[in-house]
Amino acid sequence: MKKLISPFLCFAVVLASSSMARAASSKQDLQQRVDAAKVVLDQILGTSDRTIPLNILQMATCVGVVPGMKKGAFLFGVQYGQGIVTCRTGHGWSAPVFIRMAGGSFGFQAGGQSTDLILVAVNNKGFQDLLKSKFQIGGDVSAAAGPVGRDSQAATDWRMNAELLTYSRSKGLFAGIDLDGTSVSQNTDDTNTYYGASHSFTSILSGTVPVPTGAVPFVRAVAKAFVDAKDRK
Repeated sequence: MKKLISPFLCFAVVLASSSMARAASSKQDLQQRVDAAKVVLDQILGTSDRTIPLNILQMATCVGVVPGMKKGAFLFGVQYGQGIVTCRTGHGWSAPVFIRMAGGSFGFQAGGQSTDLILVAVNNKGFQDLLKSKFQIGGDVSAAAGPVGRDSQAATDWRMNAELLTYSRSKGLFAGIDLDGTSVSQNTDDTNTYYGASHSFTSILSGTVPVPTGAVPFVRAVAKAFVDAKDRK
């Protein structure tokens, strides 16, 4: 009985989390999300070997971090998470915007977990995709599980076809992940709450909106990774 109840509870927790996440967030909640994204980024980029390759950091146009994406399943699987995105501009990296990610699958499955996700746009098309109100990975946007390894120069299909490279970290393991079917949508309400005013994603990600004080550490962490990668080229 316990074995049956446990997966069901995991599934229920994910559904409850997604419903709560869609409710209005406070400025404090959003700042905690920004802080959590920086922690995830620092931990992953600080790994000497199992991390995002330098050649990918060099060409990155945007970086998205979704800390603690909830995944659960009881025959029907669901996943839901919220995160932030910053993009490279002509004068540095932009202030962040808030996004939602959601997906589902059907089949014999059970269990639940929390996973950190990183999305890396590797060309201008990937940047433009993030300006859409909503898109589906693997459908509207071509994506690939990103290669791992500080000095990896793996010549795979992503060089020619992928707009986004996708990564996950679960239970300490960092690896590329297939997120086909997962939707990414703009969280306009949270973005406006964080900035205290209405700004379009285009204006924020193009760098015309100043970086809020609370988001400076996160943006600096992304910028440092990019500059370090260029210096090692």
